[in-house]
Amino acid sequence: MKKYRIGVEVTLEVIGGKWKSIILYHLTTGKKRTNELRRLIPDITQKMLTQQLRELEKDGIIHRIVYHEIPPKVEYELSEYGLSLKTVLESFCAWGERHLDKVYGDRSAVLEDCPDYTYEHI
Repeated sequence: MKKYRIGVEVTLEVIGGKWKSIILYHLTTGKKRTNELRRLIPDITQKMLTQQLRELEKDGIIHRIVYHEIPPKVEYELSEYGLSLKTVLESFCAWGERHLDKVYGDRSAVLEDCPDYTYEHI
């Protein structure tokens, strides 16, 4: 059994890396098909997206919903357990936006999709 020193290690093991947090963040707004996720995350390869989705599903963070129709339709959504990460992901987003403001003075200069969040309480 692997030993951890702090909970952050565990969290980063499950949702860390370049893509998982981004995938999860997009799923906080609702179900997404694979092609929708590819449009939202244009730099991810199909192979990497599939791998990350499988790992998140294996960890119980997301559900894969298969509709038995022609053509086949598959959607992904956060599980109830995965929904518990929403606050964590929003905190990551808020911190990143504050960091961009600190570094660049105005996050909208470097952040393509800049929602007007106010996370002063975070």
